[in-house]
Amino acid sequence: MLRLVGLGAAATVGGGALAGCSKEAGSQGSATGADAIKAVLPTYQRVELLKPDIPGEGPIPDGYLSYPRQLVDAVTEQPGRGGPPIQTMTPWWGPTPPPLGRNAYLAAVNGKLGVEVSPSLQDGNTYSDKLNAMLGARDVPDLLCAPNWEVDKVARFSDAVKALFTDLTDHLQGDNAAKYPYLASLPSGAWEYSVWGGRLYAVPFPTDGPFAWAMFHRKDLFDAAGLATPTTPDELYEIGKKATDPAKGVWAFGSVFDVVQQLFGCQQIWRKKPDGGLEHKFENPAFEAALAFTARLFAEGLVHPDTVASRGADEKQLFKAGKILLFQDGLGAWQGMQSERVKELPTFNMQPLPLFGAQGAQPVVWGSEKPIFYTFLKKDLAAERVDELLRVLNWCAAPFGSREFELREYGAEGQHFTRGADGTPTLTELGRSELGAQYTHIGGRVPVKVRSGDTPNYVQDYIGYYRNHIGQMEQDLFAGIKLELPANWSKIIQPTDDKIRDILRGRRPVSDLAQVRKEFLDTGGEEGRAFHEKALADNGR
Repeated sequence: MLRLVGLGAAATVGGGALAGCSKEAGSQGSATGADAIKAVLPTYQRVELLKPDIPGEGPIPDGYLSYPRQLVDAVTEQPGRGGPPIQTMTPWWGPTPPPLGRNAYLAAVNGKLGVEVSPSLQDGNTYSDKLNAMLGARDVPDLLCAPNWEVDKVARFSDAVKALFTDLTDHLQGDNAAKYPYLASLPSGAWEYSVWGGRLYAVPFPTDGPFAWAMFHRKDLFDAAGLATPTTPDELYEIGKKATDPAKGVWAFGSVFDVVQQLFGCQQIWRKKPDGGLEHKFENPAFEAALAFTARLFAEGLVHPDTVASRGADEKQLFKAGKILLFQDGLGAWQGMQSERVKELPTFNMQPLPLFGAQGAQPVVWGSEKPIFYTFLKKDLAAERVDELLRVLNWCAAPFGSREFELREYGAEGQHFTRGADGTPTLTELGRSELGAQYTHIGGRVPVKVRSGDTPNYVQDYIGYYRNHIGQMEQDLFAGIKLELPANWSKIIQPTDDKIRDILRGRRPVSDLAQVRKEFLDTGGEEGRAFHEKALADNGR
């Protein structure tokens, strides 16, 4: 369903110390120290309605091998207070569901909420256009969902936060969050990123796990063609040559560059240099090696033409149709794609490739506890309205094992889902057409992995993949520090990505990386380096 960036994956150079305090966010950015962050977070309150079959470890979610026969009411008091309709905006990757008034799923959930939620779902692939226009017009809905990867690209985003959204600190700080127990049950690591200017401004949607990307392959087609699982980049390239057959409409690869960088041992953004200071990934020879390797895949016609021609190729559909055999995506996309496709093709089997290193080295796995989305509340709302909205978000965050969870995720039984012999819900055609994560994306939730009849091995496979690779995840140098990025840094991210894309697609030679790197450093990269180095120094790192 989602391209999750750990998806995705920054006070002043001069001026006073940042440790333990927050600076006014502006063109030079700011950083809030770890101690100051902890002071404004909700007091964590673990909620576990069911004992997991496979307990999570650290950032790995709990796993359940069966669906509960008996559900409980997690929310006993209706959240709505009779307020006006709640306008929301969230991203969605898929056909647009019917709107309020023509959607039985929305009617069913709103009936339980006691207040009308009117969602606006926007195309996730072009969400940044809508988000930027809305922020620029200073016209935001009651609840606005912002993906983390879009936030980082908005120059002076913290200024927009303070101007347009409600400061939630007094509502959720410390024990105040006990009033909203399922928001308090969200991981503290996700809340840490929801602070701007030393104040709590958003409700986080935690990741399903900290890894940013995986390289998925069609294991069923690999097995049928006698293709062995690659253990080196050279073997991956050879598989690409064997699997690509344009006459049959089959190419080996979709987008894979972010995972290839990890195979070559390149950090996600910054790493410490042995002699001190920070090195950006563009300065790491591993990045150039990964760029050259991936550019070769494009140059030799091993990448699907839709990926070559467009940023927004529907690689999920190409993968499900067997038009590409390998592509990168967030691990959160796995179960939904497997469940959907196996109904039409029982042999369909998508699996993440085990990660391997180049030239005998270990791969570097990117990841963090950065939330997938942030949900902001419109500014200048009455205290009673803020409470109503937080009560609704608390309902939306109800945990696995509750009736609220089931209604949120599957809709009404008999309409939107049927229940199998083992009790597991399966969406009906109506469910698939009316559900678009309208309530899921705004409320956050404690992630869990649950077995379904059409994905019988998914939970073990998912948690097993994490356990096998969690030791290779790179250290987050800035864990617990909230970075509000300098404006110049935010402005250069997309233009630089576009230049790298041109190199990948052969419109510029790999040797142009030196010029791209120089332009990057001259127009904001060096400022970003100094900013990040100071943030570490001010926090004793």
